[in-house]
Amino acid sequence: MDVVGSWHDYIDGNDPAKLDALIAEDAVFLSPAVHRPQAGKALVIKYLSAAMVVLNNDSFRYVHEWHGERSVVLEFALSIDGIEIEGVDMIRWNDAGLITEFKVMLRPLKALNTVIPLMATVLQG
Repeated sequence: MDVVGSWHDYIDGNDPAKLDALIAEDAVFLSPAVHRPQAGKALVIKYLSAAMVVLNNDSFRYVHEWHGERSVVLEFALSIDGIEIEGVDMIRWNDAGLITEFKVMLRPLKALNTVIPLMATVLQG
């Protein structure tokens, strides 16, 4: 299975072992809310796992995909407490098929302001 297929498989099943198998040791997570990149496999997994708790509800869906040679942009949409959220996951991977960079962007500002405290709660817990 390719990286994108493996990512979708992880999203569908929320299996921590599948996420662990996808992330490179030197991976970096770029958050829409945190200025500094979060570097290292453990931090990337921590942020992606928290995002699964906050964002992957019954309304979450990927709506478009744009593929590069070793990258993909996945556009998603969901609703939290009546707030319509749109965003993109921008994913890059290495020759070994491991994710090296994961960047998330969200819109509108009201969506980001809704997600930030939810993510903070999960990350602190």
